[in-house]
Amino acid sequence: MVNGPPHFTESTLFPRESGKNCKVYTFSKDGTLFAWGNGEKINIINVTNKGLLHSFDLPKAICLEFSPKNTVLATWQPYTTSKDGTAGVPNLQLYDVKTGTCLKSFIQKKMQNWCPSWSEDETVCARNVNNEVHFFENDNFNTIANKLHLQKINDFVLSPGPQPYKVAVYVPGSKGAPSFVRLYQYPKFDGPHAALANKSFFKADKVTMLWNKKATAVLVIASTEVDKTGASYYGEQTLHYIAANGESAVVQLPKNGPIYDVVWNSSSTEFCAVYGFMPAKATIFNLKCDPVFDFGTGPRNAAFYSPHGHILVLAGFGNLRGQMEVWDVKNYKLISKPVASDSTYFAWCPDGEHILTATCAPRLRVNNGYKIWHYTGSVLHKHDMPSNAELWQVSWQPFLDGIFPAKAITYQAVPSDVPSEEPKAATAYRPPALRNKPITNSKLHEEEPPQNMKPQAGNDKPLSKTALKNQRKHEAKKAAKQEARNEKSPDWAPTPAPQSTPRSTLSQSTSGDPEVDKKIKNLKKLEKIQKEKALLQELEDLELGI
Repeated sequence: MVNGPPHFTESTLFPRESGKNCKVYTFSKDGTLFAWGNGEKINIINVTNKGLLHSFDLPKAICLEFSPKNTVLATWQPYTTSKDGTAGVPNLQLYDVKTGTCLKSFIQKKMQNWCPSWSEDETVCARNVNNEVHFFENDNFNTIANKLHLQKINDFVLSPGPQPYKVAVYVPGSKGAPSFVRLYQYPKFDGPHAALANKSFFKADKVTMLWNKKATAVLVIASTEVDKTGASYYGEQTLHYIAANGESAVVQLPKNGPIYDVVWNSSSTEFCAVYGFMPAKATIFNLKCDPVFDFGTGPRNAAFYSPHGHILVLAGFGNLRGQMEVWDVKNYKLISKPVASDSTYFAWCPDGEHILTATCAPRLRVNNGYKIWHYTGSVLHKHDMPSNAELWQVSWQPFLDGIFPAKAITYQAVPSDVPSEEPKAATAYRPPALRNKPITNSKLHEEEPPQNMKPQAGNDKPLSKTALKNQRKHEAKKAAKQEARNEKSPDWAPTPAPQSTPRSTLSQSTSGDPEVDKKIKNLKKLEKIQKEKALLQELEDLELGI
């Protein structure tokens, strides 16, 4: 455990635990409790007074999670069955943090969504069991207080915040029927009109459901495993907006391609989407799903709002080079453009000023380590792992909202003792035949600047669908009028005359005879006048009526 900015010294609260079997740790939501597994026991300490609270014999546990008010510690280990085929023992345990007793054990076969979901005040706790959602109340896990049963509930998400609690459920489509997401208010699940909102769609093999902080709306990213058009290796994604008041819409994304990331601002009034074939677009939308600001295109596949919601980081991690753009989203002004190469992890510090990036195994097994940045682009601390060691997990100590007040944004890079490493500019391969020749700047993709940096667009907002439609109609009408005008008076269409010819001899004229006019027109249309003198004489004779 390391002290945060500005010291970065090893903390005395937690004696370093060495050994190859330390594979998991977690903080409580308020950061006061810390639990970790060392391959023999799961230990819980109080971070504020260094006291060891409990130690559980769970050598195989690989997942840990505290309930929101630190009442329960949930642990999970892989499910195993005995050799004779009889059912295995329960592998999901719920421990009372105060007494250390096991409150309840469940069989939970899948690691995905292993942890029960609690409401913020722990009044309600929910689990997905055999395609239905079971609800427990006041941490009494021996009695199922309510059940939500639909055809086959694949996934659910409990809303954040205080009562009334809401739940979003996803039911995949089958036999030609569409998939759907429904929103309910707990515990009103019965009756045909019980759902607060309902949105159905056909293109969905899996969905991601994202509640905003105020629990007024859910964003749903619906994905198919295969893109039947063949346009994308990643399948096909669509973004849907569902409000708790029953409104719903498909979010119209102006560029085709995958949806890499969608995040809500903590204000709950806007969200940012990163989407489209590379270079990807990033756009902020309001609750009407209208674009508010367009960041143009760039090498990015992730977005991260600061805890206070006033700074947005757009980044390109994974198979991209780690370029980041740090934006002031109140004034839509670019603050910095740091580069965190080979990063596999990103997290904002709860103070809204510092950022953690890390390269972790197993995603990357070389150059493991972490860096702590200030959002203005300065690296304040750097820790590289030895070449024979791997970094598996790194995170900030959490704090509850409101502990750190929002500060005014600064654009000047803060001073740092860590020498800045300029990333080496990768030079493109040049075949031997071209090596001594001048370099031509050819780009595979033309990058589009943010809307307030476009030279012609000024500070105009992106055009809405209706405005674009009207603009196209207006342009089509204009073109049609011009064409009609040209058709009505073909003789008055300007014809380029050979430079050697005096303008007076080729002046526009009509003889009154349609046949003669037609011949004049055809003669004027000739692009290459080989017999210049003869043609000019014939043209002059026709015009004079000889």
